[in-house]
Amino acid sequence: MNLLIKSTLNTLQKAKSLLTLLTNEQLRDESISPYHSSVGSHLRHIFDFYDCILNAEQNKVDLTARKRNIDVEKDCNSAKCYLDEIIVKLNELKDFVEVELLVTDDLGLGKMEIKYSFSALLAQANSHTIHHYAIINYILNGLNIKIEDDSFGFNPTTPKK
Repeated sequence: MNLLIKSTLNTLQKAKSLLTLLTNEQLRDESISPYHSSVGSHLRHIFDFYDCILNAEQNKVDLTARKRNIDVEKDCNSAKCYLDEIIVKLNELKDFVEVELLVTDDLGLGKMEIKYSFSALLAQANSHTIHHYAIINYILNGLNIKIEDDSFGFNPTTPKK
């Protein structure tokens, strides 16, 4: 299996572990300042990003047209099912690394199209996931929930203390 896919699956496994730990109430809790977002909203956002990539048609990905399935934000089982679908598709990938994609995104000044390789977009998704894990870790701390993974929310290149 490709190292990029292994890394991606390793990163997503952390979400699977987290979803096993949380109740539905904890998943949707928006009480933590300053943004009042939930663990579920961040997980749904992560999964939507992968879903867009993995459902590309004619080598086009529109990151502004994500599913945004609200059930995933509120129900651990729905989130697990969505994640499982992504994991299955990642495991099925073959010979994708240098496939060129045209990606639509909005970087703040309106939609634009950007050329990517599939592998570059997948690497971006992995980093994006870790970034959101950091935010989730902040929320978990505010909810007094301890995850037993010292690397959760930390980029692998972050210096260890």
